[in-house]
Amino acid sequence: MLLFQPPPSTRYDLRFTLATIPIRVHPLFWVMAVLFGASTGDVIHILIWVVIVFVSILIHEMGHALVMRLYGQPAQVVLHAAGGLAVPAPVWWGGHWANVSLKPGQEILIALAGPVAGFILATLVMIGVIAAGGSILLTPLFGVIPWITAWLPIGGGLVNWVVMTLLWVNIFWGLVNLTPVYPLDGGHIARHLFVRADPLDGTRKSLWVSVIAGAAVAAVGLLLLRSVYIALLFGFLAVQSYQSLRGHVL
Repeated sequence: MLLFQPPPSTRYDLRFTLATIPIRVHPLFWVMAVLFGASTGDVIHILIWVVIVFVSILIHEMGHALVMRLYGQPAQVVLHAAGGLAVPAPVWWGGHWANVSLKPGQEILIALAGPVAGFILATLVMIGVIAAGGSILLTPLFGVIPWITAWLPIGGGLVNWVVMTLLWVNIFWGLVNLTPVYPLDGGHIARHLFVRADPLDGTRKSLWVSVIAGAAVAAVGLLLLRSVYIALLFGFLAVQSYQSLRGHVL
């Protein structure tokens, strides 16, 4: 799917390395981050939002890339309009470039590493809140979904907003990313599990799960969370999985 493919390089890409892993940030990443942050209010909130999204997605993708490297698969991280990707890089082996062959269990751990990296960041933030004399509370989101809220006695409303936004991005979107919808991390995990259990028909079964789960999350996003973005995103992914399913059957 083009939405989740690394975009072509441009002269305006930001490039750097982190832990020897190449990072490339496409200019549309900044544009989309600003657009999604526009509802946060003034320029200061928008800029902080962009920084939080950049750091959170970078840490998520670094989780994938570092575990890839642990299994001998070099990778680079690309941040783009739809989020980010940890892209495997070929290795020079036997006189030619080749991709590293990974076991299904390793693929599952690689997929888990991204959300787990975000959960670790959120945990560190919560530890910092408690260390600063603040509190962590479990409150219902939209009256239904349990959610973690944090309060700090220092820094005023802006600091509390930064903390809550960090938790929101890394916990809520980490959990969303684990839904069994392809090509999200949860979709990759589900596909590997189904294929391991049923090598002949596992891919088809995982696509059906992706269709059903995608449609369900889209409905929840629209009716419960009042999020048109979630509804459109997961509706699109459900349709893409259904199209892949038809092609797989044919």
